[in-house]
Amino acid sequence: MLYALTVAAALTILFVLSVVKVRVARITVYEFQRGLRYHRGRYLRLLGPGQYWILEPGTTITPVDMRPAFLTLAGQEVLTADGVPLKVSIAANYEIADPVRAINGQANFGQALYLILQLAVRETISGSNIDALLENRIAFAEQVRSLAQPGVEQLGVKLISADLKDLMIAGDLKKTFAQVVKARKDGEAALERARGETAALRSLANAARMVQDNPQLMQIRMLQVMGQSAGNTLVVGMPSTLPLDGSKARDLKRNTEAE
Repeated sequence: MLYALTVAAALTILFVLSVVKVRVARITVYEFQRGLRYHRGRYLRLLGPGQYWILEPGTTITPVDMRPAFLTLAGQEVLTADGVPLKVSIAANYEIADPVRAINGQANFGQALYLILQLAVRETISGSNIDALLENRIAFAEQVRSLAQPGVEQLGVKLISADLKDLMIAGDLKKTFAQVVKARKDGEAALERARGETAALRSLANAARMVQDNPQLMQIRMLQVMGQSAGNTLVVGMPSTLPLDGSKARDLKRNTEAE
């Protein structure tokens, strides 16, 4: 009897559902997703990964991908503070931090993120000189990220990184910067040569001072150089007679007179 009542209730429910055109659907929210559950257009709650049964069309579940994604800003041409036109492209890495705010807060959080980064890039370039941008690209990326971070957080998005991908200069200005870099390198090379010559002159002055204080050093140095040279014959002259001291001279004279 109980079994018959259960079957009858199930059939009744199916009949009612078919009459009012309501069907049961199974929605899967994957591990890398979160689900936004709506009932008759109103947001109810945030769903974690799993399978859910809903009655359509009154109830819907919108999955939101939570994995990090990349966004590229290509060809942003801006004038620097010193009037140099630059074309800059940025590669940004982001992820959704608050899916409710990201989906319900604006029509398209991706377009909003693009605009915020674009404004941050323009503000950074317009407030910097060309030399500072070329010499420190890491600081440029950090400044763009710090300027964009407050607006990005209001979108429910977390900005992981915003790196400078390309920085392009007009063709005629490229030649000018190449000449500047070459002149700078030539100056550095000349400075190194001058330092080497100064060190050599300082060594010669020290050597001359030592020779002046000790004249015998010149003769010793000449003997060293001649001894190290191959194919040269060094002849050292020695005196034929050696001077005698007083006692030896008197003994020699006495022996001579005795003979």
